[in-house]
Amino acid sequence: MKSINNFKELIFTVRGVKVMIDADLAEIYGYTTSAFNQQVKNNIEKFDDDFRFQLTKEEYHEIIKSRISSIEFSTTNYGSTNRDETTSLISKNFTSKRGGTRKIPFVFTEQGIYMLMTVLKGELATKQSKALIRTFKEMKDFIIENRNLLGYRELLQLVIQNSQNTVDIAEIKGTMVTKNELTKVIHNFTNPYNKHEYLILNGNKIEANLAYRNIYETAKKSIFIIDNYIGIKTLVLLKDTKSNIDITFFTDNIGQCLHYCEYEDFCKQYPNIKITFRRTCGIYHDRYIILDYNSDFERIYHCGASSKDAGNKITTISEVTDRQVYHPIVDTLLNNPILTFK
Repeated sequence: MKSINNFKELIFTVRGVKVMIDADLAEIYGYTTSAFNQQVKNNIEKFDDDFRFQLTKEEYHEIIKSRISSIEFSTTNYGSTNRDETTSLISKNFTSKRGGTRKIPFVFTEQGIYMLMTVLKGELATKQSKALIRTFKEMKDFIIENRNLLGYRELLQLVIQNSQNTVDIAEIKGTMVTKNELTKVIHNFTNPYNKHEYLILNGNKIEANLAYRNIYETAKKSIFIIDNYIGIKTLVLLKDTKSNIDITFFTDNIGQCLHYCEYEDFCKQYPNIKITFRRTCGIYHDRYIILDYNSDFERIYHCGASSKDAGNKITTISEVTDRQVYHPIVDTLLNNPILTFK
């Protein structure tokens, strides 16, 4: 069975996300590539384009070049025992078993690899799934521990991807295989002590990112967010909001936690999401989410912490029943000046 370090060598970045090639995954799980892909095709409804996609010829060549360079580096620095691996690798990746040119492979994103756990069963699949989960977790932990070394744009991409992965994993859990051993693996992976964030929404424990997404997706017309402490995560949590929703932040952006370059990058990444920023003028402490203000569908939530760091500590979000009390507050905020980023 391959080690975590071996797995890292099989993970590549394509189109801004971490992926693994179908042939490598087939070998890890003890399948031939054709049998592996047939298992996926039999459950193709589980693998959306952000779970599995086919490389372009150029992308595939870049991956092969990277792998060949890695082997040649190893040969140069650690002896000649691996020199034949270069020729073997070229043959393996460009030639089919029948001697023809191999088809351009499919790759699986992290979400797709987790979904494979619902398709591939057996003792080997369980053991290898554990190792893959630990590999991706170790890579994420490294990013978190070294986040001060990353620029704003790099951090934005990582936050967006990790946020989506967390939500996808939470949804996938409902369709996981029922083997006790694999169930325990997923439970450990989603343990809050493993740096996943939880909060209490209307009395129920829920993963923090999923809680905000569940709230925002019920909006039919507008979302107002009152929060003086905002950051890039505040925006990322809104990335799945419908394009016809008007979003307004009321904030003084205390501490300049959200920078203009981050906001600009977010707008480029999600051009269909339109956000307006107005000041709170320094008189608001609590945080609120207001959906469909002054309509029949209006809902108001009182939030115990800013969404940018919700879940880091014990946090509660509760829906407000007496909404009329808050209308004079919102009416005042709507007349406040526009916030200008520095």
